[in-house]
Amino acid sequence: MKVVATNRKAYHDYDIFDKYEAGIELKGSEVKALRQGRVNLKDSYVRIKDGEVWWLQGHISNLDTTYSAFKHDEKRPRKLLLHKQEIAKLAGYTSEKGYTLVPLRIYFNNRNRAKLEIAVAKGRKLHDKRRVMKEKELKKEAASAMKRYGF
Repeated sequence: MKVVATNRKAYHDYDIFDKYEAGIELKGSEVKALRQGRVNLKDSYVRIKDGEVWWLQGHISNLDTTYSAFKHDEKRPRKLLLHKQEIAKLAGYTSEKGYTLVPLRIYFNNRNRAKLEIAVAKGRKLHDKRRVMKEKELKKEAASAMKRYGF
């Protein structure tokens, strides 16, 4: 499995509850750009419209070598491929207040198919972010102390 891009900010801004793997409906030039790592997940999000799941504001850059007639819109909405049961489950999650769908990473699986890992997440407040950062720092210090004293 080759990871192309990760949304590290999502782990900081959200509490992650459930993860799903979705296929992406792409054009040929977009696949080539993905293979070169020309993708940004930072400000993108996932929505459910009319029983279909869409990845919005995901930025896949054009290649320099792409002929102008074949260039794709870099921020176009892209359809995600999921089973009906998974879509129904995701719709149930997002109907509850505070839950949203966030893309976590794009990768190529063992069969060389582009996949987008999406998560059901709930946004964190500022004090929650500080608390989580403090807990991580304490765990890091404890691990380094254990290593220093040979445990």
